[in-house]
Amino acid sequence: MSTAQMTWDLTSYFPQFDGPEMQQFKSDLQRDIDALQKRAASLSDLTSENAEPWEEIFLAYEDLMARISHIGSYIGCLSAADARNEEYAHAEADLSRMGAEADKLEVELLRVLKTATEETFTTFAERPALSEAHYFLTRMREEALRSMDPEKEILAADLGVDGLNAWGRLYDSLSGKLEFEIEYPDGKRETRPMAQRRALMEDPDRQVRRAAFEGGNAAWEQVEDVAAAALNAISGTRLTLNRHRGVDHFLDIALSQSAISRPTLDAMFTAIFDQAELARRILRLKAKIMNTKGVAWYDLGAPLPLPEREELPWEEGKALVERAFSRAYPDLGEFLGETYERQWIESEPRSGKRPGAFCTGSLLTRESRVYMTYNDTMGDVRTLAHEVGHAFHSRVMHNLRPFARRYPMTLAESASTFGEMILTDGILADPDLSPAQKAGVLDMEIGHGAVYLLDIPVRYEFEKQLYEERTNGELSVTQLKELMAATQRRVFGDALAEGGEDPYFWASKLHFYITGVTFYNFPYTFGFLLSRGLFAMFAKEGADFLPRYEEFLRLTGSDTAENVARRTIGRDLESPDFWVEAIQSLEPPLAQLEELLPRVLPDFSKEV
Repeated sequence: MSTAQMTWDLTSYFPQFDGPEMQQFKSDLQRDIDALQKRAASLSDLTSENAEPWEEIFLAYEDLMARISHIGSYIGCLSAADARNEEYAHAEADLSRMGAEADKLEVELLRVLKTATEETFTTFAERPALSEAHYFLTRMREEALRSMDPEKEILAADLGVDGLNAWGRLYDSLSGKLEFEIEYPDGKRETRPMAQRRALMEDPDRQVRRAAFEGGNAAWEQVEDVAAAALNAISGTRLTLNRHRGVDHFLDIALSQSAISRPTLDAMFTAIFDQAELARRILRLKAKIMNTKGVAWYDLGAPLPLPEREELPWEEGKALVERAFSRAYPDLGEFLGETYERQWIESEPRSGKRPGAFCTGSLLTRESRVYMTYNDTMGDVRTLAHEVGHAFHSRVMHNLRPFARRYPMTLAESASTFGEMILTDGILADPDLSPAQKAGVLDMEIGHGAVYLLDIPVRYEFEKQLYEERTNGELSVTQLKELMAATQRRVFGDALAEGGEDPYFWASKLHFYITGVTFYNFPYTFGFLLSRGLFAMFAKEGADFLPRYEEFLRLTGSDTAENVARRTIGRDLESPDFWVEAIQSLEPPLAQLEELLPRVLPDFSKEV
């Protein structure tokens, strides 16, 4: 394991946790939330006569958004990096309560947007101080039109602290503290934190992958009832709120949060399932290399069994990303160097860290932070490129007002995956790259493609069925396991080995337990495919494309995904054609890998 790991510097948020600066910040923020809430409640419905005080309230709300993002990002960083710290957990609970008070303020804003006539709203949104926030206000009005009466929305905000959000915090604490026992092929036993399971399931030794998979699931089995209770509570609460808000279908909220239309979502999944054979071919090739009849769930991240495989210590991994970024996109490379220099990345592997990786940031300081656990693998290098792609997205938007910087996951994930593709392209362009190294990178690229086109659609299909069945009551652990396994078999087809399912994936995948966003998974595939379309244009046009790409990023908080794509790249996201082209872009790297394999794996034959 690397000895020189980066741990982030958070002092630009606050000099110290719960120090006088942080306490004063929280006190001022709570005071201002309360005062603004009372002021908003005292105003009557929006008219031409009271437009000015309402404008002042919306502008003050924008300032509060920036400040809430600041402290929320800070506490999120601390609690992810040390899930066992009870003071951080307490701060998260306090933040949830403060968020509930901010939600009550938002209830008043929704009230006035809901009752305003179309003419009054249009005139209000065109006021000079708000004109650059027109899209944000329009989205708020759409939300307002499906909101409950203010009294009910305030009650929902209060109950969310100890209800919906509490279940999410419980899962975060559970997963952060959970450990599992792994028995290595040589008989050695070791207890590892759950955050390190993913790296072990990408080990070149299939027995190690299987041991990590089985040990991890044994640990999840011990807490399955808690995980099931949390999942039932989160999904049940959402369905109840949807019913009271008059939401016709549970996907309507996901579509709104993702800033896409149902035709766009349907077009993407139509293309994915029509082109599923390509992704299954990728997995069949993996199975052939391993000499197995299909892949098991723990094989999805399996690397090629290359004799030259070496660990990538942190310094080498971060240099690899910097070279690739700087060669293809100098501004991105310069930004990456800044993240290293200013210590914006938490990468150290240690117990107590939550699983996963993320990029977060403050709308106040306009800085980002990257969280991950670096375990010396090429997969970790890709994660670094992915998360820094998110951070660069924020940098491109840093001069925009907070109302114009709230972009959806669908468009956020395009920037991160674009970063991954620049990394891959940069590595493959290295003239000193051996055939084996080139094969390893190609294998990773198409392997990720199979995950985005099969694994994530499994999550989407599972979640859809979960919400459909949840309307009839809670699902038992047995039902959740059976539903997950059946969905995996249906989507993967014969590429999945018999008995190769992961029945506990509903418990181990933290995305199902994120309470702020519903259907957290499909935006990853959306962004993956959208970024492949963007990268194809970059590959064709070169540096001339980058100003359009950055305009695409800048607009992501100012329009729908469909309109952003039309305005910047001239493509129709509601047509399956765009998505089919993006999926088929995996054919060339698959063919390249098939051509290389006989040269790097002596026992491999092209013949089936």
